[in-house]
Amino acid sequence: MATPLSPRTGSSPSPFKTIAVVGLGTMGTGIAEVLVKAGREVIGIDISEAQADRSRAALEASTARAVARGRLTEEERAEALARVRTSTDLRAAADADLVIEVAPESYEIKQQIFRELDGIVRPETILATGTNALSVTRLAADSAHPERMLGLHFFNPAPAMKLVEVVSSVLTAPQAVAAVTDLAVELGKEPVAVGDRPGFVADGLLFGYLNQAAAMYEARYASREDIDAAMRLGCGLPMGPLALLDLIGIDTARTVLEAMYAESHDRLHAPAPILKQLSEAGLTGRKSGRGFYTYEAPGSATVVPDALTPAAGGTLTAGREIRSVGVAGSGTMASGIAEVFAKAGYEVVLAARSEEKAQAAKARIGKSLARSVDKGRLTAEAAAQILDRIAPAGSYEAFAGVDLAVEAVAEDLEVKRQLFQALDKVCKPGAILATTTSSLPVVACARATSRPQDVIGMHFFNPAPAMKLVEVVRTVLTADDVHATVREVCGKIKKHAVDCGDRAGFIVNALLFPYLNNAIKMVQEHYASLDDIDAAMKLGGGYPMGPFELLDVVGLDVSLAIEKVLHREFRDPGLAPAPLLEHLVAAGCLGRKTGRGFREYARR
Repeated sequence: MATPLSPRTGSSPSPFKTIAVVGLGTMGTGIAEVLVKAGREVIGIDISEAQADRSRAALEASTARAVARGRLTEEERAEALARVRTSTDLRAAADADLVIEVAPESYEIKQQIFRELDGIVRPETILATGTNALSVTRLAADSAHPERMLGLHFFNPAPAMKLVEVVSSVLTAPQAVAAVTDLAVELGKEPVAVGDRPGFVADGLLFGYLNQAAAMYEARYASREDIDAAMRLGCGLPMGPLALLDLIGIDTARTVLEAMYAESHDRLHAPAPILKQLSEAGLTGRKSGRGFYTYEAPGSATVVPDALTPAAGGTLTAGREIRSVGVAGSGTMASGIAEVFAKAGYEVVLAARSEEKAQAAKARIGKSLARSVDKGRLTAEAAAQILDRIAPAGSYEAFAGVDLAVEAVAEDLEVKRQLFQALDKVCKPGAILATTTSSLPVVACARATSRPQDVIGMHFFNPAPAMKLVEVVRTVLTADDVHATVREVCGKIKKHAVDCGDRAGFIVNALLFPYLNNAIKMVQEHYASLDDIDAAMKLGGGYPMGPFELLDVVGLDVSLAIEKVLHREFRDPGLAPAPLLEHLVAAGCLGRKTGRGFREYARR
């Protein structure tokens, strides 16, 4: 099991005064920068003299920026650069106390480096591999001193990212792990101890998600722009998965996934064919100037339009006029959606199963608007006008005149079918009927009506007033003008619409919940702890919440229901809900709402 690491009580400073970094690409250069800023003597080694020169120039530039920002003095910069020397000869590592190898992800290359180092460095020198995909045990077993070998996995960019995974094999001496852990802490990093498994924790979870996103794009289920926008806006991620693959390098991602699949035989880790096709065509992402996106130049982060870039102006299909909106439901999602439409100037009918429930939902909106007034986001007059646009009703008969009816009732297909049958009878001809389902088939709701062409999915995210994303889900029966109307409405209510087909999970849940399920499996298999996994994904993946924090917020029962829907639709064994999740739900441990889920919470 992974355990959080901290400096040993009473431990002396790290014995690593001189550290060699082998491989001076982006990662190796970043690690060298971290080390030299921390006062270490650094020997940078690369087989390419030109690469060693580029690395030196990058260090000079980064330290110059640090001076310009007031983080270093000119004298400190000069001293730091004086502590770095570069070489193209591995024998330059002879005096190193620690060697960190960051060569390409190839057993042959890495084994050759470690074999040569065995004959160069002192017996007590620790050797660390920076691999994120290959077996540390396999590399150590081929070494003359396997007890001194371990993994030291930094994250890119190394100067900024706090996480370091310290990977020990069954052969690694505990003293080596402790010494490297102390070094990581001294470098200002947050080390986590993990066992030897491809991908370790962060990449083990991240690359399965990236692979599924690539497969989703390859199936033409959604555009690259919509997949990336959905995950940024729906999950709060700093980058979408396809843009991240371009940043990492599509060839690198393929190598990591191949190693993971060889170990797990999980189809979720079998590289999507498009990764092989792009890699073999030399379209490896930013570094080549083209991958899933096209860039201004090799190495540039600036995306430029290409043949796949959506045309400006969107669809040419004329939409229907929407003046009034009906929202069905009385829960948090229904009241949030009603607030969104009223803020955008629409007349809203908020209907529930009783007048009392509808009034309670409107009261909830009033409280939400009052909070906005208190925070200075709205004037009291504007809040009052918004609230006046919402008419509560105790019957769906009140939807007779609406142009758009949005249901936000329980996530139960039979309940939704019955509601759509009722809306079909009540709503006027030409009214659009939308469901906010997050996991059920939209077409099943459509078939419950006599006008399936007028039915579409509008999946809002909770809390609806704050979350910018709406997944627009058209079925094979949805009319073009209905789709165009809903896209236009999303713009008017200041939401970002992404298009996707009528498939379980749509975009966000189809990518998010397998990732959450895999995190549960890690804990279930005693590979890592809840805290380690949450820390790894926040620090190493840029996630706003760790997977277990998120599961407890969403609700374990809700999560299990979505996992079951995904498993039932795609029939992939890797999507089967983790037994630990099922056990917790059966025990009534549903997350924050019950006071206990993966963690315990103070009851309010």
